[in-house]
Amino acid sequence: MDLRTKILVFIYKLLPFDLKGDARFTGNRDNFRLSCIINFYKRTDLLRNILTCLCEQDLDNNDFEVVLVEDRGGTNEGSKLIKEFSSRLNIYYIKLDKNYGKMGYSRNVGISNAKGKYLLLLDDDTVILQKNFLTILLQEFNRNDVDGIIPKGFSSFCLVDGQYQHHDLYFPASKCTAYNKKTLVKLGGFVDEIIGQEDVEFYMRFSLAGMHFHNSANLEYFHPPFIFNNINKAAAVGLSYARIKNRYPLIIWMLLLLNGLRYLPLVLFPISKKVRMHILFSFGFFYGIYCSTVGKDIGYS
Repeated sequence: MDLRTKILVFIYKLLPFDLKGDARFTGNRDNFRLSCIINFYKRTDLLRNILTCLCEQDLDNNDFEVVLVEDRGGTNEGSKLIKEFSSRLNIYYIKLDKNYGKMGYSRNVGISNAKGKYLLLLDDDTVILQKNFLTILLQEFNRNDVDGIIPKGFSSFCLVDGQYQHHDLYFPASKCTAYNKKTLVKLGGFVDEIIGQEDVEFYMRFSLAGMHFHNSANLEYFHPPFIFNNINKAAAVGLSYARIKNRYPLIIWMLLLLNGLRYLPLVLFPISKKVRMHILFSFGFFYGIYCSTVGKDIGYS
């Protein structure tokens, strides 16, 4: 347990609060051993890659399903791609009709409709090269009494302004993390109103509930590094975190905000592309908090 988690646990013991998220599970039967859940909007060129990766898995097709959740009512491109893959994968396609752009809500729709005993959360730009990835994942759940499994993550490309690695090898990000469904039911999934970084808030509640991950060296995935060209998304994330203040004791909420702002001091030492990206995110996150304070619309959708 790292220092930040120890501090959170200490505060939680003094100031307990409801650890439930906003997902509503309806008692779906576990008809599959595993559900792979992907949230997306457009970007079907990327989605095609991860669907192809899943088609190439050696796990019996009847043992897993693919739940696809598309934002903003779906697109013709999304429907066309899903029709193309529907003969090779057990696909359940959901078009969101509200709460557009809120990843917390989108994730909750996916996990609450999944019919697998275990749930693997993926991004549309995640890449899995191991043909036995899903098989190993299920084996590791059977061998380890854990609530979730984190595969080892790598950048899907690393030659931008020189070689660098933007990923922590093991972090429970929704781009590739697996959970026992019972864990997500117990915690109520994610917070609907969070626009991005919803996995960070979830990890806090996961840790406070005394739950545990297994870091798997036998599972690997690839994902683009943390790169963006403006602060719009980061500002929207900061704004959404600022608006969920009433869910927590004040000090817990402030620690969540400080977590998003933690890279600002590095502005004095912008030594690498990775550091500069993190600084830009924290600056945008700060701007979102400011907009929430003064009632300013940041125009992100």
